[in-house]
Amino acid sequence: MKKIGFVSLGCPKNLVDSEVMLGLLAQSGYEITASQEDAQIIVVNTCGFIESAKQESIDTILEMAQQKIHGNCRKLIVAGCLVERYREEILAQIPEVDAVIGTNEIPEILKHCGETPHLKAPPQFESRELYLYSDSDPRVLTTPGYSAYIKIAEGCDHTCTFCVIPRMRGPFRSRPMDSILREAMGLAAQGIKELNLIGQDTTMYGWDWGNRHGLADLVRGLGEIEGIEWVRVLYVYPNNVYDELLEAIAQTPSACKYIDIPLQHASQRVLRRMKRGGNRASLSRLIGRIRRHIPEVAIRTTMIVGSPGEREEDVEELMGFVEEMQFDRLGVFTYSDEEDSAAHQLDEKVPEDVKKDRQKRLMKLQAGISKKKNREMIGKCLPVLLEGSSRESELMWEGRLSSQAPDIDGVVYLNDGITEKVSPGDIVPVQITEAHEYDLVGTVLDT
Repeated sequence: MKKIGFVSLGCPKNLVDSEVMLGLLAQSGYEITASQEDAQIIVVNTCGFIESAKQESIDTILEMAQQKIHGNCRKLIVAGCLVERYREEILAQIPEVDAVIGTNEIPEILKHCGETPHLKAPPQFESRELYLYSDSDPRVLTTPGYSAYIKIAEGCDHTCTFCVIPRMRGPFRSRPMDSILREAMGLAAQGIKELNLIGQDTTMYGWDWGNRHGLADLVRGLGEIEGIEWVRVLYVYPNNVYDELLEAIAQTPSACKYIDIPLQHASQRVLRRMKRGGNRASLSRLIGRIRRHIPEVAIRTTMIVGSPGEREEDVEELMGFVEEMQFDRLGVFTYSDEEDSAAHQLDEKVPEDVKKDRQKRLMKLQAGISKKKNREMIGKCLPVLLEGSSRESELMWEGRLSSQAPDIDGVVYLNDGITEKVSPGDIVPVQITEAHEYDLVGTVLDT
């Protein structure tokens, strides 16, 4: 039995692809190993979204190539988004790579792990069927046994100038709702309590087959599945937020009162150059509408600073918008000038040091907002999903509120009340006792 090692980089959407490939391999009799040194075949599932992600992917491929040169590895396979952007370059410049698998070629992992040699050159994108996994595809979950991601759609139809995802992932297409519900029921039967719904734009779910309220219907359907206690919707596109979706989140008990909505900026001039649309006033109205429909909502957003043509007055407008909106969570990225994006052709490029200074200023502003919001939670008793020993200290446990998505938001550190009565995956009442910029501290109450 051959041992296969996997390295999955990038976003949760990429992680689901890795889990499907792992499932196909495990079903075919391969042994999955966490030890790169023991692996006879190594698969690197790459991210190619921005420059830092590309560099991490290349560095990881080169590191795994050393296992092929000096270790037990006999075959090195590169998969994912980087392949869609630089297929020929990977094969030409890293001779240790035996095969490449694009985002629409996931089932070909079995072919490339076999002994029969295959041509490395792929068919052209237009001639390939656009891949979309289903509930019948096996998955090996790499997330904790109580939490999982479900990819509800693939691809993107938006034309944001800074983004190359449509080129890497293809056009938008939704999974059938019955397939998602069957997958969710199967995950619930395995003990999964938390589902995180992902896609390039989850708000468009169902639109491609005529259901303009598809995501709202899906949230309500998932809310009826026994055993699923938290359903979180990620990657909500601002232009497509509709009232029926907000009502479904508000009215479905298991739906997390949490909206992840990447606004990217507040200056109309910058948003126009991004081909995002909107302005500070329209985005303010949108945030107000969300909060009216879901009074207890936690709103997470992301901003990009340093886009071509961004001026100091644009940054000041963005800072004022963030101060006014008081977001619960905020991520700030510096613009990455990708050579095959439309924004690469724009003039007035912003120097790197200026980008980083703007990022630092905005994050400093948000740190104060976040700490203030966290302090307001002191004394409250809230349900927390226990995750086990803390990554900061083995003497503490940590967990998450329903308003804290895995890996991207803060955590709740638990300094007391952990007994043999509780286990990772339990959702227990916790009294918040301390607040920090992004994390909380609490005590588990008797259950």
